[in-house]
Amino acid sequence: MKTTLLLSALVAGLAGTAMADPSGKLVLYTSQPNADAQQTVDAFTAKYPDVEVEWFRDGTTKVMGKLAAEFEAGQPQPDVLLIADMVTMEGLEAEGRLMAYPEADTSAYGDQLMDAEGHYFSTKLITTGIVYNTSAEMVPTSWNDLLKPEAKGQIVMPSPLTSGAATIHMAALTSNPDLGWDLYQGLADQGTNPQGGNGGVYKAVAGGEKLYGFVVDFLPIRELSNGAPVAFVFPEEGVSAVTEPVAILSTARNPEAAKAFVDFLISTEGQELAASMGYLPAHPDVAAPAGFPALSDIKLMDFDPAKALAEDQANKQKFLDIFGG
Repeated sequence: MKTTLLLSALVAGLAGTAMADPSGKLVLYTSQPNADAQQTVDAFTAKYPDVEVEWFRDGTTKVMGKLAAEFEAGQPQPDVLLIADMVTMEGLEAEGRLMAYPEADTSAYGDQLMDAEGHYFSTKLITTGIVYNTSAEMVPTSWNDLLKPEAKGQIVMPSPLTSGAATIHMAALTSNPDLGWDLYQGLADQGTNPQGGNGGVYKAVAGGEKLYGFVVDFLPIRELSNGAPVAFVFPEEGVSAVTEPVAILSTARNPEAAKAFVDFLISTEGQELAASMGYLPAHPDVAAPAGFPALSDIKLMDFDPAKALAEDQANKQKFLDIFGG
């Protein structure tokens, strides 16, 4: 009888421990814009008030540079990463830097958005399509429309040597059998000079310096309601996307809080938060923000992050061969 009572108490105690909310310090490294990062942290800590989030924010390249130095010193600081793209996560996974969390509930999501072994999880879709100035006579519906005579000398695009989204975009377009490297050679023949990031592209098109550009969706879509003279096209061949994946480091000091952070971001609540910030949620059942079509109406191009990682240097060299360095 005493043994039975002891076992019952032990099981109850273990269950209570398993059900307890996470607590303690959670260290987050992120490439989100500052305002978005603060909003994300505030929403998470409102749900889990016993967790204190300490966060560092910079562009993905600089975040990874900081993290690489910490790896070298044997002192990685973050528990969790929330950065721009799956290719970077693939590199970390290949190095054994990420903790698998296969118990995370990803049942609502497409397989292409999540790592099969649960090493990283997409939290939103930031697609790259075509922005055009509304003064342009030719309205593109296809990537190949940018090769028409009307677009010659009127195209601006970010450089994959600078922009992570542009790197993903290059890998997706050049892997598409209907586009390939011929598209990039055609863009070079049109006088396109890729440089900088997406912000510069948007400003050039909105300001009328150029008529067409490759750009991430939210920049022009957010400004449509403010009367900006631009429009955004999801081309018929499809669009590429960076998915701002979240992952737990294998060296995480607070894995339970890190798992709660992952669960929050991919929950309906977390996805509604992404939509409220003006991003296309990755969850198919969460409504897109104003100005966006429904996720089901957007064609995403096939993308293999492991293949993109393996071919990254070769792709960038091919880009340099076409456009010059």
